[in-house]
Amino acid sequence: MRIRNLDLSDNAINKEHEALGIPPVEKIALHPVIRTAVWFAVLTLIGLVGLGVAQVFGSSWQEGVATVKTTLDDPMFWSALLVGLLAQIVDGALGMAYGLTSTSFLLATGASPALASASVHMAEVFTTGISGVSHAKFGNVDRKLFLRLLIPGIIGGVLGAVLVTQIDGSTLKPFITVYLLLMGIYVLSKAFRKHVATRKGEPRHVGKLALLGGFVDTSGGGGWGPVVTTTLVGTGQDPRTTIGSVNFAEFFLTLASAASLFILVDETIWHVVSGLILGGLFAAPLAAYACKMFSTRTLLILVGLLISGISVFNLYKAVF
Repeated sequence: MRIRNLDLSDNAINKEHEALGIPPVEKIALHPVIRTAVWFAVLTLIGLVGLGVAQVFGSSWQEGVATVKTTLDDPMFWSALLVGLLAQIVDGALGMAYGLTSTSFLLATGASPALASASVHMAEVFTTGISGVSHAKFGNVDRKLFLRLLIPGIIGGVLGAVLVTQIDGSTLKPFITVYLLLMGIYVLSKAFRKHVATRKGEPRHVGKLALLGGFVDTSGGGGWGPVVTTTLVGTGQDPRTTIGSVNFAEFFLTLASAASLFILVDETIWHVVSGLILGGLFAAPLAAYACKMFSTRTLLILVGLLISGISVFNLYKAVF
């Protein structure tokens, strides 16, 4: 059993945790494992940016400038930028909804589920990378939870990438939607309880949860945050470190999923992908800071309302 380095001071956050029946916050330093993961994310993003610049301007400077101008003149680019901005603000602060929001936008434009999933995951490599690094900097990442999510999440994401290119992943959504609605209601109930029993020990079945979350995320166009974050917060985990850890693990899941989808899907909407990336990059640091500043009760209420609202909307679309 791990000995937690708890902050037992009589501060406002710990008083709120006591009232909600949640363990005290931990004193989280940037562990060498997290520091290594941060450097890997940073170097990966730099490498991908360099590769993208080489692709655009590789033939000639004039062709590259023409490509940039064409992209900036496309209304879809600016629509995607706005969607990416709003989606990342919500995702970075609450640990969910970037994939669901962005995928819904792409499906509305007529993209196939496989193409929408591929485009969103390629954009998410950048947004989750910046978001994860920002969460690590603000002390929102728990090393042990991050590592327990990592490998199963990647495996689930790769399996989902294979599935979404073979069948329509939307067949899974009604079952996931009902589950998420129940979890959203449960999270809301925790926010309004005067006192609940404190959860003891480490969260259980994290690996299985990450496997399911990764699979649903890639095959259904989103779901890592709703499945993993909502379940962990609903079972009594600290919302701040749960959101931060889930967000950072999502970068590695997304990197593996995007690589798989890039190989399996023949086309990509690059002008839309670039809009989603730029919008998300502006929002990621702000969202991570907001996660640190929100009170625990506020995070519980926002997470519960968000996931319940999305689930009710999805059920309405499925029925009508």
